[in-house]
Amino acid sequence: MGVTVEGAHHIDRRRSYVVAANHQSQLDILVIYGWLDLDFRWVMKKELKKVPVLGICCEKLGHIFIDRLDASAAVAAINRAKEKMAEGTSIFFFPEGTRSRDGRLLPFKKGAFKLALDLQLPVLPVSIVGTHDILPADTMCLRPGRSKLIIHPPIETTGWEAGRLSELMQRTREIILKEI
Repeated sequence: MGVTVEGAHHIDRRRSYVVAANHQSQLDILVIYGWLDLDFRWVMKKELKKVPVLGICCEKLGHIFIDRLDASAAVAAINRAKEKMAEGTSIFFFPEGTRSRDGRLLPFKKGAFKLALDLQLPVLPVSIVGTHDILPADTMCLRPGRSKLIIHPPIETTGWEAGRLSELMQRTREIILKEI
């Protein structure tokens, strides 16, 4: 599998970002780790903590598990994410909340964008293209192909108020959708 990266110049490694990317395949994680040159921690659903090896590794690396069914636990997890941001590390979200089964972009959840507005941090939209064709959902059958990681210009949120949450979500979604 080959990966092409576009837009790496949009990253300033001295800044923290709330990174938001589409999620089409299990392969997305390898593409992100291998080609997104940024110090980050994932925000991931708590169910992944139970996956052998993966769960303990992610916990030891400082990734943040979130219970999507328990609002107070989700808020606590986001507060832990805020602490990581203070250390100069970016926080990575798949704002769809799960992989797309058919490659189409799913609706976004609010967590990533609320965090960006709360901390007045830029959202860094990332489009992942082609991974669904290489490793479709619900299969472990790899197909030959190329994927692309597109890093878009950050969306600055300095001065934005909480009332602009929907606008930030929509703007990020449109940027990502345009490339996939």
